Amino acid sequence: MADPALRAVRGEIVHFLADPAERGPAATEHFPDGLLILRDGRVAECGPAADLLPRLPAGTPVEDRSGRLIMPGFVDTHIHYAQTDVIASHGEQLLAWLEKYTFPAEGRFADPVHAAEVAGFFCDELLRNGTTTAMVFATVHPASVDALFEAAQARRMRLIAGKVLMDRHCPDFLRDTAESGYRESRALIERWHGRDRLLYAVTPRFAPTSTPEQMQAAGRLFAEHPGVYLQSHVAENRGEVDWVARLYPHARSYLDVYERYGQLGPRSVYAHCIWLDDADRARMAATGSAMSFCPTSNLFLGSGLFDLARADALGVRVGLGTDVGGGTSFSMLATLNEAYKVLQMNGQNLPAERAFYLATLGGARSLWLDDRIGSFAAGREADFIVIDPAATPLLARRVAQAETLAERLFVLMMLGDDRCITETWIMGERAAARGATRGEPHP
Repeated sequence: MADPALRAVRGEIVHFLADPAERGPAATEHFPDGLLILRDGRVAECGPAADLLPRLPAGTPVEDRSGRLIMPGFVDTHIHYAQTDVIASHGEQLLAWLEKYTFPAEGRFADPVHAAEVAGFFCDELLRNGTTTAMVFATVHPASVDALFEAAQARRMRLIAGKVLMDRHCPDFLRDTAESGYRESRALIERWHGRDRLLYAVTPRFAPTSTPEQMQAAGRLFAEHPGVYLQSHVAENRGEVDWVARLYPHARSYLDVYERYGQLGPRSVYAHCIWLDDADRARMAATGSAMSFCPTSNLFLGSGLFDLARADALGVRVGLGTDVGGGTSFSMLATLNEAYKVLQMNGQNLPAERAFYLATLGGARSLWLDDRIGSFAAGREADFIVIDPAATPLLARRVAQAETLAERLFVLMMLGDDRCITETWIMGERAAARGATRGEPHP
């Protein structure tokens, strides 16, 4: 007798049990003909189809994805939904980019109708690219947070987001105060944090745009609400680092500013982390804070090259971020492509297995969510993607010549993009699809 809560998906399955940089080949679990069994939106079991199919109750629906690759959904640890419409805007480095493109675009989010329209498009674009969890900056407007959470909730996505805190060095139309930012953030935490799959992040934009009073208030919010997140930017651009040194002359470093205001700790995530020293990295590791490596943005804005080797050596949690709209693609595959090149320029290497770990379980670990997402371990939320390794003629030709899984994954991350993502599943249900699919009940 079929269990109505049970279903399965069959195909080539790859996921990670640990960091390949630490565990080597044992970190990767690969089933060339695998079965992913789902129950009530979670992973019930994952393994070889030959072993698991005979144990399925008769009549259990089995979705056949032969010839496709099944992986956990991608985790984007840093992205700005309000910058969707300024992606691919020509020129400028960080500080000029903010003035010329970012601030005018974010000003439009005072209109809840505009915020809702962009939020819907943004969430659909994430899903289309295979991203099932994201940590997102909204704008200073509380309604921009409401719109984003409403869109994510309707799609059953796991999303972390927050209202930007910004009370100086910004246009008047985007400026709050230490008191109003605290009050509005607290109300949003009470309304959204822990609702369905939604989590709140206290969001000081970066140290230069918050007064010491607002930085103190952000640290207080982080401390007063156990389980909330904190997200910001640090050490992205050398001009920015110099600016922070002038604004906070008593701090040892840019990162030290955040630590002085109680903003480091588990569930705090800092984008970029380029111009840090080892003392900074050691503090991030010791406090459980995480880095978001944003390669397409760092290249596009001319910011610098991320040092993954030093982060690894000091034991810092690292995830990947697309950083749209300074970043140039929603695609995690395209982001892995650029990550490989950034590290090559820094004299480092990014093996394919490590790259896909960072995009899945590594991202989940950096968000302290690896007990819920990022792998196919039993009980995990069933967010996963179906990848077509022959989505383009060039991919098909190149993959046909690949002899190992590592080689095929590397080809996929160098030549792949959104066209490779044929399906995205959220909590065991298909949420986005490209092209026809096949499914039949298990006899």
